[in-house]
Amino acid sequence: MKPHYGCCHPIQCILPPHVVDAIKMRGDADQRKMAEALAKQATEIREEREEATPPDSFMGAPVLAMGVAPAVSREVYDGGRRASLPGTLVRSEGEDPVDDPVVNQVYDLTGDVYNLYLDVYRRNSLDGQGLLIVSTVHHRRRYNNAFWNGSQMAYGDGDGTLFQTFVEASVVGHELSHGVVQYSGGLAYKDQAGALNESFADVFGSLSKQYALRQTAAEADWLIGQGILGPDVHGLALRSMKAPGTAYEDTVLGKDPQPYHMDFYLNTSSDNGGVHINSGIPNHAFYLLSQYLGGYAWEKAGQIWYDTMQVINNPLATFNNWADKTVEVARERFGARSMEVAFTRRAWKLVGVDL
Repeated sequence: MKPHYGCCHPIQCILPPHVVDAIKMRGDADQRKMAEALAKQATEIREEREEATPPDSFMGAPVLAMGVAPAVSREVYDGGRRASLPGTLVRSEGEDPVDDPVVNQVYDLTGDVYNLYLDVYRRNSLDGQGLLIVSTVHHRRRYNNAFWNGSQMAYGDGDGTLFQTFVEASVVGHELSHGVVQYSGGLAYKDQAGALNESFADVFGSLSKQYALRQTAAEADWLIGQGILGPDVHGLALRSMKAPGTAYEDTVLGKDPQPYHMDFYLNTSSDNGGVHINSGIPNHAFYLLSQYLGGYAWEKAGQIWYDTMQVINNPLATFNNWADKTVEVARERFGARSMEVAFTRRAWKLVGVDL
């Protein structure tokens, strides 16, 4: 089914509001103006959320249709550095590469994310039923963001100073995974449920990169947005699942504020209750579980997280709700006395979430 381009889900941007706020405070005149525009654009899209994906799209855990071979379906558009979406279609599924390397990169990275969900979790696209995945590159002029709006992806080119690209494996996986959350029953984009929403997107953003590179949990960098920061920005990425709070420390962007433990949980009314900040806690729990279990993180730890999203059926889930369900899922899949159950409990304990 072709998406309805006019509707907008509550915007899921890769660039967190606290980074935008830091730029407004510390940037030069042009950077402050850019940050003000980013904030305004995000607000405009959020105000249209009542037109979001219709309720019948929330189908929970999908089942692959018998006798039907699943296949990825992609369209990549050139936004022409304008605001309107989707733009001009430049590459469809099965077509040869085009002259624009950004188009080809998005096409390939989208395929990597699709492959992870199909090969490992038997999920046919974001909705589980072969949804066409639409992406727009060159969205707006010098646009410092990428987002999933409930219908499609959009990627800015960056300004070349603070950000040099938004087309990167973990970013693509992160944003498309918001679509998976959307079509799995959803998590309210507020407070701890919203932080779990962001964390699930980070987890599977990292896993999609790891799966494409065939990296073990020990080999992976566990960074979200590695390589998207500008050449003069002091930092590695937007977030670190291995060490939340250490991804960047820069004179303009400020310091990465993510906590790794509940002792440092931030109670705030901004950013829908700190969804981009407090997501560091479940992020770190997943990282720890992956290290304990070893091997490929998408196999056991990823399966526990994916299954939990499909069965939790609680859009207002707290960290405790999610942690309890991960233990329950691990018990059902691996056995009550399994190391998977024991290590899942330990990972949550180490980030201060009591079970």
